[in-house]
Amino acid sequence: MGKAKTDEITPLQRKTLEAICRFVDAKGFPPTVKELSEIFEISPASAHDRINQLVRKGYLKREDGKSRGIAVARRPSEMAASLVSVPVVGMVAAGCPILAEENIIGQVLVESNVVRSGQHFALRAVGDSMVGAGINDGDLIIVRQQPIAEDGDIVVALLNNEATVKRLKIKDELIELVPENPEVRKIRIRPEDDLRVLGKVVAVRHKQGR
Repeated sequence: MGKAKTDEITPLQRKTLEAICRFVDAKGFPPTVKELSEIFEISPASAHDRINQLVRKGYLKREDGKSRGIAVARRPSEMAASLVSVPVVGMVAAGCPILAEENIIGQVLVESNVVRSGQHFALRAVGDSMVGAGINDGDLIIVRQQPIAEDGDIVVALLNNEATVKRLKIKDELIELVPENPEVRKIRIRPEDDLRVLGKVVAVRHKQGR
């Protein structure tokens, strides 16, 4: 008997791969085994088995030493995502339009289903305050422009004319910008502070080599 073609995956394996691809498109990083088990309402052992099957068939690959230790190696041809160019801005300043020509320093290609509606821009993350959300120093964050956000959203905001990326927490009249790193202090917004939400983070593109 000849070796089975890698394209020959079962409907269940395809459904699993598609779910992983959608997760990566939306968040910029792959799901953990636990997250995948929750998506399909199966045990972690079953989710781990599905991952192993896709690794063997060449659709996923292992990335040792990472908490999210898988990556999409390739997609079924019909899942190939169309790409849209999103401007990378080098600065975000108060009173200056985000996508003003003088701010744009480059472009990044992003899957069209990630940027379906609204205007988007990309920023280079600096520092490690959001590592728990999968945003590392040097990563590109893809942001949908919007002046408001909901509790729990990761946002790009101007706080007293300084740009920051944090998780927005709103409880009654208390507003906080919360890092995803226990070594970094959260920021409680005071009445005298000038806080402006510039957009919501919708995806992450990791720095090459990570």
